[in-house]
Amino acid sequence: MDLQEFILKNLEIDKEKYGRIFSFVDFGNVNYWYEKDERDQDGNLLSKEQKLVVDIKKLAQFLNIFSEQKRFYYGWHKRIKRSWHILIWAEKNKFIKITKPIQFIKHYLDIGELSNIQSRNIKEDSWGKFIEIPKSNFDVEISIDSMRLLNNYDTFCLLSGDSDFSRLVEFLKKRGKKVIVIASGQVFYTLKDAADLYINAQRIKGIITIIKETSPH
Repeated sequence: MDLQEFILKNLEIDKEKYGRIFSFVDFGNVNYWYEKDERDQDGNLLSKEQKLVVDIKKLAQFLNIFSEQKRFYYGWHKRIKRSWHILIWAEKNKFIKITKPIQFIKHYLDIGELSNIQSRNIKEDSWGKFIEIPKSNFDVEISIDSMRLLNNYDTFCLLSGDSDFSRLVEFLKKRGKKVIVIASGQVFYTLKDAADLYINAQRIKGIITIIKETSPH
Protein backbone atom coordinates (compact mmCIF):
# COMPACT_ATOMS: atom_id res chain seq x y z
CA MET A 1 0.00 0.00 0.00
CA ASP A 2 1.48 3.35 -1.05
CA LEU A 3 1.10 6.63 0.85
CA GLN A 4 -1.86 7.85 -1.19
CA GLU A 5 -3.77 4.61 -0.64
CA PHE A 6 -2.95 4.78 3.07
CA ILE A 7 -4.31 8.34 3.32
CA LEU A 8 -7.54 7.41 1.53
CA LYS A 9 -8.07 4.30 3.65
CA ASN A 10 -7.33 6.18 6.89
CA LEU A 11 -9.84 8.91 5.99
CA GLU A 12 -12.39 6.37 4.67
CA ILE A 13 -12.53 7.97 1.23
CA ASP A 14 -13.58 4.98 -0.87
CA LYS A 15 -13.22 6.02 -4.51
CA GLU A 16 -15.60 3.26 -5.68
CA LYS A 17 -18.25 4.49 -3.25
CA TYR A 18 -17.83 8.20 -3.94
CA GLY A 19 -17.09 8.07 -7.67
CA ARG A 20 -16.18 11.36 -9.31
CA ILE A 21 -15.32 13.86 -6.58
CA PHE A 22 -15.21 17.62 -7.08
CA SER A 23 -13.66 19.60 -4.22
CA PHE A 24 -14.82 23.12 -3.37
CA VAL A 25 -12.36 25.02 -1.15
CA ASP A 26 -13.77 27.98 0.78
CA PHE A 27 -10.27 29.24 1.55
CA GLY A 28 -11.47 32.17 3.64
CA ASN A 29 -12.65 29.48 6.08
CA VAL A 30 -9.83 26.98 5.53
CA ASN A 31 -7.17 29.64 6.08
CA TYR A 32 -8.12 29.88 9.78
CA TRP A 33 -8.45 26.18 10.57
CA TYR A 34 -5.25 25.97 12.62
CA GLU A 35 -4.95 29.58 13.78
CA LYS A 36 -5.41 28.71 17.47
CA ASP A 37 -3.43 25.45 17.45
CA GLU A 38 -0.67 25.39 20.03
CA ARG A 39 0.96 22.17 18.82
CA ASP A 40 2.64 21.20 15.57
CA GLN A 41 1.94 18.25 13.28
CA ASP A 42 3.76 15.87 15.66
CA GLY A 43 2.12 17.16 18.83
CA ASN A 44 5.05 19.31 19.95
CA LEU A 45 4.38 22.72 21.46
CA LEU A 46 4.86 25.63 19.09
CA SER A 47 6.96 28.56 20.26
CA LYS A 48 5.46 32.05 20.56
CA GLU A 49 7.12 32.93 17.25
CA GLN A 50 5.60 29.98 15.39
CA LYS A 51 2.19 29.19 13.97
CA LEU A 52 0.64 26.57 11.75
CA VAL A 53 -0.62 27.67 8.34
CA VAL A 54 -2.30 25.82 5.50
CA ASP A 55 0.19 25.39 2.65
CA ILE A 56 -1.57 25.75 -0.69
CA LYS A 57 0.82 23.40 -2.49
CA LYS A 58 0.29 20.68 0.13
CA LEU A 59 -3.46 21.26 0.05
CA ALA A 60 -3.44 20.81 -3.72
CA GLN A 61 -1.39 17.60 -3.47
CA PHE A 62 -3.84 16.22 -0.89
CA LEU A 63 -6.91 17.01 -3.01
CA ASN A 64 -5.25 15.60 -6.13
CA ILE A 65 -5.31 12.17 -4.48
CA PHE A 66 -9.07 11.85 -4.81
CA SER A 67 -10.48 14.89 -6.66
CA GLU A 68 -11.18 15.08 -10.38
CA GLN A 69 -11.54 18.83 -10.03
CA LYS A 70 -10.48 21.24 -7.28
CA ARG A 71 -11.98 24.70 -7.05
CA PHE A 72 -10.55 27.56 -4.96
CA TYR A 73 -12.71 30.44 -3.72
CA TYR A 74 -10.99 33.47 -2.19
CA GLY A 75 -11.30 37.26 -2.28
CA TRP A 76 -8.63 39.83 -3.08
CA HIS A 77 -7.96 43.51 -2.54
CA LYS A 78 -5.18 45.78 -3.77
CA ARG A 79 -4.53 46.89 -0.16
CA ILE A 80 -4.00 43.30 1.00
CA LYS A 81 -0.91 41.91 -0.74
CA ARG A 82 -1.31 38.55 0.99
CA SER A 83 -4.56 38.04 -0.91
CA TRP A 84 -2.69 38.41 -4.23
CA HIS A 85 -0.03 35.91 -3.17
CA ILE A 86 -2.62 33.34 -2.09
CA LEU A 87 -4.41 33.53 -5.43
CA ILE A 88 -1.15 33.32 -7.39
CA TRP A 89 -0.20 30.16 -5.47
CA ALA A 90 -3.65 28.69 -6.06
CA GLU A 91 -3.24 29.22 -9.80
CA LYS A 92 0.30 27.79 -9.79
CA ASN A 93 -1.03 24.64 -8.12
CA LYS A 94 -3.72 24.20 -10.77
CA PHE A 95 -6.77 25.07 -8.73
CA ILE A 96 -9.71 26.47 -10.66
CA LYS A 97 -9.63 29.93 -9.12
CA ILE A 98 -12.79 31.92 -8.38
CA THR A 99 -12.32 35.35 -6.85
CA LYS A 100 -13.95 38.74 -6.30
CA PRO A 101 -13.01 41.97 -4.52
CA ILE A 102 -13.02 41.96 -0.71
CA GLN A 103 -15.52 44.31 0.89
CA PHE A 104 -14.69 46.19 4.09
CA ILE A 105 -17.23 46.43 6.91
CA LYS A 106 -16.96 49.19 9.51
CA HIS A 107 -16.90 47.97 13.12
CA TYR A 108 -17.34 50.83 15.58
CA LEU A 109 -15.32 50.45 18.77
CA ASP A 110 -16.38 50.89 22.36
CA ILE A 111 -14.00 52.13 25.06
CA GLY A 112 -13.05 48.61 26.14
CA GLU A 113 -12.00 47.60 22.62
CA LEU A 114 -9.81 50.62 21.95
CA SER A 115 -7.00 49.47 24.25
CA ASN A 116 -6.71 46.10 22.48
CA ILE A 117 -6.23 47.43 18.94
CA GLN A 118 -3.14 49.00 17.39
CA SER A 119 -3.74 52.72 16.85
CA ARG A 120 -2.61 52.59 13.19
CA ASN A 121 -5.63 50.37 12.41
CA ILE A 122 -8.17 52.73 13.99
CA LYS A 123 -10.07 55.21 11.82
CA GLU A 124 -12.64 57.82 12.75
CA ASP A 125 -15.69 59.46 11.21
CA SER A 126 -18.66 61.44 12.48
CA TRP A 127 -20.09 58.29 14.09
CA GLY A 128 -16.96 57.48 16.09
CA LYS A 129 -13.81 55.38 15.96
CA PHE A 130 -13.84 52.18 13.93
CA ILE A 131 -11.77 49.49 12.28
CA GLU A 132 -12.38 47.96 8.87
CA ILE A 133 -13.06 44.22 8.82
CA PRO A 134 -12.48 42.47 5.47
CA LYS A 135 -15.39 40.32 4.33
CA SER A 136 -15.75 38.17 1.23
CA ASN A 137 -18.24 35.31 1.47
CA PHE A 138 -18.43 32.77 -1.35
CA ASP A 139 -21.46 30.73 -0.31
CA VAL A 140 -23.45 32.01 -3.31
CA GLU A 141 -20.65 31.30 -5.81
CA ILE A 142 -20.01 27.82 -4.43
CA SER A 143 -23.74 27.03 -4.42
CA ILE A 144 -24.22 28.19 -8.02
CA ASP A 145 -21.16 26.29 -9.26
CA SER A 146 -22.16 23.09 -7.44
CA MET A 147 -25.58 23.20 -9.14
CA ARG A 148 -24.19 24.24 -12.53
CA LEU A 149 -21.78 21.28 -12.49
CA LEU A 150 -24.30 18.85 -11.03
CA ASN A 151 -24.04 16.32 -13.86
CA ASN A 152 -20.24 16.24 -13.80
CA TYR A 153 -19.62 14.78 -10.34
CA ASP A 154 -20.96 12.08 -8.01
CA THR A 155 -19.65 13.57 -4.77
CA PHE A 156 -19.49 17.16 -3.57
CA CYS A 157 -16.49 17.65 -1.27
CA LEU A 158 -16.74 20.85 0.75
CA LEU A 159 -13.78 22.28 2.62
CA SER A 160 -15.60 24.61 5.01
CA GLY A 161 -17.59 24.44 8.22
CA ASP A 162 -19.79 27.42 7.39
CA SER A 163 -23.40 26.77 8.45
CA ASP A 164 -24.62 28.67 5.37
CA PHE A 165 -23.88 25.55 3.31
CA SER A 166 -26.37 23.34 5.17
CA ARG A 167 -29.22 24.03 2.75
CA LEU A 168 -26.95 23.43 -0.23
CA VAL A 169 -25.91 20.04 1.15
CA GLU A 170 -29.59 19.09 1.65
CA PHE A 171 -30.34 20.15 -1.93
CA LEU A 172 -27.50 18.03 -3.35
CA LYS A 173 -28.42 14.99 -1.27
CA LYS A 174 -32.00 15.10 -2.58
CA ARG A 175 -30.56 14.95 -6.09
CA GLY A 176 -28.62 11.79 -5.37
CA LYS A 177 -25.21 13.31 -4.68
CA LYS A 178 -22.92 12.15 -1.92
CA VAL A 179 -21.30 14.75 0.30
CA ILE A 180 -17.92 14.88 2.04
CA VAL A 181 -17.35 17.73 4.50
CA ILE A 182 -13.86 18.60 5.74
CA ALA A 183 -13.93 21.23 8.46
CA SER A 184 -12.44 22.37 11.74
CA GLY A 185 -13.72 23.57 15.09
CA GLN A 186 -17.40 23.98 15.83
CA VAL A 187 -19.25 22.69 12.78
CA PHE A 188 -22.99 23.36 12.49
CA TYR A 189 -24.66 20.05 13.35
CA THR A 190 -27.00 20.01 10.32
CA LEU A 191 -24.01 20.33 8.00
CA LYS A 192 -22.08 17.61 9.82
CA ASP A 193 -25.04 15.22 10.12
CA ALA A 194 -26.07 15.59 6.48
CA ALA A 195 -22.64 14.60 5.16
CA ASP A 196 -21.99 11.04 4.03
CA LEU A 197 -18.48 11.51 5.41
CA TYR A 198 -17.24 14.16 7.85
CA ILE A 199 -13.48 14.62 8.29
CA ASN A 200 -12.19 16.77 11.13
CA ALA A 201 -9.40 18.98 9.78
CA GLN A 202 -7.17 17.95 12.68
CA ARG A 203 -6.86 14.55 10.98
CA ILE A 204 -5.15 16.10 7.95
CA LYS A 205 -3.07 18.67 9.84
CA GLY A 206 0.14 16.76 9.15
CA ILE A 207 -0.68 16.58 5.44
CA ILE A 208 -1.60 20.16 4.54
CA THR A 209 0.20 22.48 6.99
CA ILE A 210 3.62 24.00 7.49
CA ILE A 211 5.14 25.87 10.42
CA LYS A 212 5.58 29.58 9.79
CA GLU A 213 7.99 31.71 11.78
CA THR A 214 6.39 34.98 12.81
CA SER A 215 8.18 38.20 13.70
CA PRO A 216 7.93 39.18 17.39
CA HIS A 217 5.73 42.24 18.00
